Amino acid sequence: MMFLDYLYTLPNSTEGLDAIAIQVSTAVPAFLPLLMAFVFFTIFLGGIARQKARQATADYPMWAVVASMSTFLVALILTMSNFGGATTKSGLGSWLVIIIVITIFSGVWLFLDRKVSEI
Repeated sequence: MMFLDYLYTLPNSTEGLDAIAIQVSTAVPAFLPLLMAFVFFTIFLGGIARQKARQATADYPMWAVVASMSTFLVALILTMSNFGGATTKSGLGSWLVIIIVITIFSGVWLFLDRKVSEI
């Protein structure tokens, strides 16, 4: 296992999940934005699929708000941990602004959405 010392250092899991996320985001700067996109699309598409299976129709603006709020909360939790350098490399602060803008636009979409049955 001597050759692995120079190729890749395994993440240290003795300090918890924060340390693993910090080490992975330091090695791969696109990890945090891709994690945010995964959270958003999993909730958005999963909610739409389940609602279509139950009611044969889906409320896209509502699921956009639920997904964007969930992504916003995950991003806030990630900004609370000490990412020491990994935050600036991945630009989590600028991604947090983008997530806030998406959350606001999905909320506006929800409040301006009118259905024939709701008029």
